[in-house]
Amino acid sequence: MSNPNPTSLHHRRTHNLLIQKILSKPDTSPFTLVLDSVEQGAGALVGLVVGVGVASKTHIIYVSQTSTNAPSGVDTHIISRRKTAEVLKKEILAAVPKGQKTLLILNPLPPSLLQTPNLPTYLLSLLSPTTSLFLIHHLDIPIPNHQQPYTPTPLLLLRYTATTILTLSSFPQTLAKYTARNLARPEPLFGLEEGKEGVIVGLGANSYAAKGGGREGGMVLEMEYRRKSGRVVEEVFFLPSLPSSLSGTTSPPPPPSSNLALERIKAITLLDENPSFAAPTVMDISNGEEIQSEDLGGTFKLGLTEKQRRDREGVVLPYYDAQRGFEEGGGRGDGGRILYEMGEEDDFDEEEDEI
Repeated sequence: MSNPNPTSLHHRRTHNLLIQKILSKPDTSPFTLVLDSVEQGAGALVGLVVGVGVASKTHIIYVSQTSTNAPSGVDTHIISRRKTAEVLKKEILAAVPKGQKTLLILNPLPPSLLQTPNLPTYLLSLLSPTTSLFLIHHLDIPIPNHQQPYTPTPLLLLRYTATTILTLSSFPQTLAKYTARNLARPEPLFGLEEGKEGVIVGLGANSYAAKGGGREGGMVLEMEYRRKSGRVVEEVFFLPSLPSSLSGTTSPPPPPSSNLALERIKAITLLDENPSFAAPTVMDISNGEEIQSEDLGGTFKLGLTEKQRRDREGVVLPYYDAQRGFEEGGGRGDGGRILYEMGEEDDFDEEEDEI
């Protein structure tokens, strides 16, 4: 990531309002698809969405496979284990109140829905002008394709149908990959991608917790939002970690009765604006200042000391006098002629001087 253009950066800051509106007002995006993994789970993000939904008096229906992982504040909790797609659909539609804004959360996608002939049609039948869908899918869990070999996979259909796609990743792991790219090194692998026996979760996973150990915690959200016109808005955001006084060893969903959820959503910023993602620079040519030269990890120092900088400024270049006429406002120089004063060790040759 290079230093962004100030004009472009000012325009991109408006996307902060867009993602805040998506997470705080369900009707902004009828179908939001959240892609998480073991490296960065969506539990904290679901807690924020539930907390804001409770504050806005939105009816929340939470569908999961177990009865123990529902966040506090949901109005209806439906267990999808051992239920067919039609039975689950009847329970969901029966729990939707008439005339009230409703947020339907599927965490994760029930396995029974994967066997439906047309998954997008089934999911869209659960929506209404007052009902929005918030679907969480774990990328580390493979989706079996029971259809024909040349038909799209269920995940591809979900990506095509969703109006907003949020891909979550760990901030320390994203920072480590970014640093490796700047140093022209291979990007590090984490978790299952390492291919090591017994390694499931990598270092820096699920970093949305209190800051500790000198490391900054947080969550990276890659947003892909489709407007009604069909234009796609893509941006990468940073959700900072909870303050130390409000987070323990884990990051449970925030209490819906407080304004913590809304405050955390408003704290989302562009990833490029994070100080850790500033582009590393060895030397600023305009003023000769050394910037972050020690962070490049080389075997020798690329910067200049104060004495070397003074010696460089004291060197008179051979073409300096030839351009003095322009610098003083004379409007003319010596035609680019190089002025050279001979020293004692120089061997004067008349023939070369005539040339």
